Amino acid sequence: MDLDELVEHWTLLDDERELIAGKRGPTRLGFALLLKFYTRIGRFPRGCGELPDEAVECVARQVGVGLSELGQYEWTGSTIAYYRAQIRSHLGFRACSVIDAES
Repeated sequence: MDLDELVEHWTLLDDERELIAGKRGPTRLGFALLLKFYTRIGRFPRGCGELPDEAVECVARQVGVGLSELGQYEWTGSTIAYYRAQIRSHLGFRACSVIDAES
């Protein structure tokens, strides 16, 4: 991944920084990566293995969290479900429902 792509797709914007502001440590980094991956790919990553190393390094520097802390981020459970809903809401999306699928 070249520098232009990192800057274009993985730089946190002001409104995104506000959304991340209350989070700390691994949560701060994980949330920021979820947000940027979703805006880039249109879905959430299944785990850290889907995240490009260069992007993780870039986002970690921006949020001031060490790379090693990503290993402590919980990729399952109610917290990540809440964060995904928060990101969708921020971006103006919602999860598809059965009714949506039938339409």
